[in-house]
Amino acid sequence: MGNNDMESTGLLNSSNESQSLLRHHDVAIIKVPFGLGGARGGAELGPDELITAGLKREIVSLGLNVAKEIRVDCPSESVAPIERNRVKYVTEVTQVSERVCNEVSDAIAGGAFPLVLGGDHSVAIGSLAGLSVHYSNLGVIWFDAHADLNTEERSLTGNMHGMSVAAALGLSAFNLSHIPDAGPFVHPSNLVYIGLRDLDVYEKEQIRALGIKSFTMHDIDRMGIQQVVEQALAVVGEGTDGIHISFDMDCLDPREAPGVGTPVPGGLNYREAHFALELLASTNRITSMDLVEVNPLFDQNRHTARLGVELIASLLGKRIL
Repeated sequence: MGNNDMESTGLLNSSNESQSLLRHHDVAIIKVPFGLGGARGGAELGPDELITAGLKREIVSLGLNVAKEIRVDCPSESVAPIERNRVKYVTEVTQVSERVCNEVSDAIAGGAFPLVLGGDHSVAIGSLAGLSVHYSNLGVIWFDAHADLNTEERSLTGNMHGMSVAAALGLSAFNLSHIPDAGPFVHPSNLVYIGLRDLDVYEKEQIRALGIKSFTMHDIDRMGIQQVVEQALAVVGEGTDGIHISFDMDCLDPREAPGVGTPVPGGLNYREAHFALELLASTNRITSMDLVEVNPLFDQNRHTARLGVELIASLLGKRIL
């Protein structure tokens, strides 16, 4: 998809007609208060914090309907990490992934836009599994400071929020094929990273070996966020049947979003993040979204949660004018 094609689909349209920008009038809010995949506790409080920060009110103000609000709990949370081959909470992540998969698939079958609220980024494994039931050639844009491309053998921490992409691509021992009813793996050529700046050596090697299109913060500084998003859309929009946005709040600079579990200096600023999501919304091709890693224990006056709500609204079609 070239620039002319994106202009013809309204990529640069500043219209405030949210219903024409979103594929579905109904939004299914899927809350996943799960933090066992992460490095520090607190992400499990993120979904309720986003609701308290006014998410449903914001959605309704856009002329959209909250079709349902579902809470996905882990059926058997452990008190201490149960490690298998150095990986923590495998059973719990598996259980939650299966439940999220079912809820996301049901939302799509009902004609709604699945909006998954984490929780840590391991919840995206279930999101992508549910999407794969309906989209056989899914495009994914992964906003994150980290690549989440580690495997069980190569992870330095054993935290499964750092293995989500590997699971989606079928590279890790636990992957989408272990989730009942899940469809095909995401193809590396249909994945784009935006905001990378903290990568393990193994992840760098994998990104190069697999040819995954990646925009680091260096690229964003050099090219500008508009060109980055346009090039990302050219990749994920080529022959795909849907585009999923997985948005980790630590892609933002900690000065913008202090309430995250693994902050890394030098991330996206307020307007870069909003502009990126506004451009994506304008394509009318976004099928679903995760927003994860809001951690109220490290936040300041609910600042990160409020920003998360604003960013979701931008992807759902909110405009300044």
